[in-house]
Amino acid sequence: MTRMPARLSIGELSRRSGVAASALRFYQDVGLISAERTSGNQRRYPRNMLRRLAFIRAAQRVGLSLDEISAALSQLPDSRTPTRADWERVSRTWTARIDQQIADLHRLKDKVTGCIGCGCLSLRTCVLSNPDDEQNERGVGPAWLATAENDGKIRA
Repeated sequence: MTRMPARLSIGELSRRSGVAASALRFYQDVGLISAERTSGNQRRYPRNMLRRLAFIRAAQRVGLSLDEISAALSQLPDSRTPTRADWERVSRTWTARIDQQIADLHRLKDKVTGCIGCGCLSLRTCVLSNPDDEQNERGVGPAWLATAENDGKIRA
């Protein structure tokens, strides 16, 4: 039986995690994962980065932003592989977000047929792009998609 190396190359980490090497470099640039450099300047990742990457991917599926993921990861130990208790503590806050996403999907399911059929294309009144008329105060059109309040990020 072959023993796994303590450090993984970027190619090995990409293959084992299913995350593209370009994404790994980006995650490292923004501080989500870390690597050491060899004397030949190649990246070597500790094996516990596989679990961090699994966490990152799960958090993205839940809808967390990279800033939120970074904050969650900062609560995990760097010196050892996180335990089940560590993961449970960090992911506990996701329950409310998942419940909200489920409610939003149910609302979408209930409204999508009528919305497609109405053809209004109104961002002011559309029950899908503007649920509960929450954007009425900001005006019409795409202006409310990128605002200072949401750091210019497009809202889904």
